[in-house]
Amino acid sequence: MNNKAVIAMSGGVDSSVAAYLMKQRGFDCIGVTMKLFANEDIGISREHSCCSLDDVEDARSVAYSLDMPYYVFNFSDRFETDVIDRFINAYENGITPNPCIDCNRYLKFDKLYMRAKELDRDYVVTGHYARVEKDGNGRFLLKKALDDTKDQSYVLYCLTQEQLSHTIFPLGDMRKSQAREIAELQGFINARKADSQDICFVQNGSYVDFIEQYTGKNYPDGDFLDKDGNIIGRHKGVIRYTVGQRKGLGISAPEPLYVKAVNPVSNTVTLSYNDGLYSSIVKAGDINLISVPEIKGEMRVKAKVRYRHTEQWATVTQNGDTITAVFDEPQRAVTCGQALVLYDGDTVVGGGTIIEVE
Repeated sequence: MNNKAVIAMSGGVDSSVAAYLMKQRGFDCIGVTMKLFANEDIGISREHSCCSLDDVEDARSVAYSLDMPYYVFNFSDRFETDVIDRFINAYENGITPNPCIDCNRYLKFDKLYMRAKELDRDYVVTGHYARVEKDGNGRFLLKKALDDTKDQSYVLYCLTQEQLSHTIFPLGDMRKSQAREIAELQGFINARKADSQDICFVQNGSYVDFIEQYTGKNYPDGDFLDKDGNIIGRHKGVIRYTVGQRKGLGISAPEPLYVKAVNPVSNTVTLSYNDGLYSSIVKAGDINLISVPEIKGEMRVKAKVRYRHTEQWATVTQNGDTITAVFDEPQRAVTCGQALVLYDGDTVVGGGTIIEVE
């Protein structure tokens, strides 16, 4: 392999420090910002969103300060198809998506990786907090970041052996505070820039407003049901509800009610008390295994069912292209569309998209 790398630069501090560290290692680097959408095309007026002019200029400033060539690649068509359309389709079908995983899967480590190969660059480098290591059998492993408060391995479970062999995460061994210190010492314009919190293409965190504006659709009211199928009220459109949700239901009850299930076919939303939200068996499809080529028999792992979920002990089995995890203790509000990610210590075994919960 050569020592040429493409640095995916978002305009934030993490990717900027990743670029600096790669230059320090002696790599021949070019900085790249992926233009994923135009704010005006999706109804976003704010400037401080992903792909804003400010972000591009911040990334360009850092790249030039490091004496790196810098380019903006327009991947908006692919982003619309593989991220935005999938995001909307999920909510319309009563599923809760994770667009950051789709963006990593289809854009950063697929489209950008292919572009890097076209440019004779062997590595894609990002500011993710995770690590890539090679085991004694020559298999590439995805591992948690040393800073568990910033670990992003959950949203990277979809990386293949081919992609991992050409991916570098320079921040995997450090803490966020260290990254900011490096940025300040280098005089980077974004050294104190706030971390992005929301989904990049959703303004003010209102995914419902985004979907309605983007599609031009009105999602009709329907019935709230209790666990026995009795009508107990009216909802305001199925896209407004996700499993585990409590706010905005407008239903009086002796105890707080939560969304238990969303059925777009019947246009109903089933509610339950908190004790009705727990399940022990989680099945996932569209799986990607990293540390092993397949799961034979039963495997003891710790598993996460959402990004901020604390991983829990489970026994997992594989049946063809699906995996089933049986948790030692029931888990709350497990949601179809999210990722089930398996861990063996700090190593990602693999994961898949949740398709069934019992």
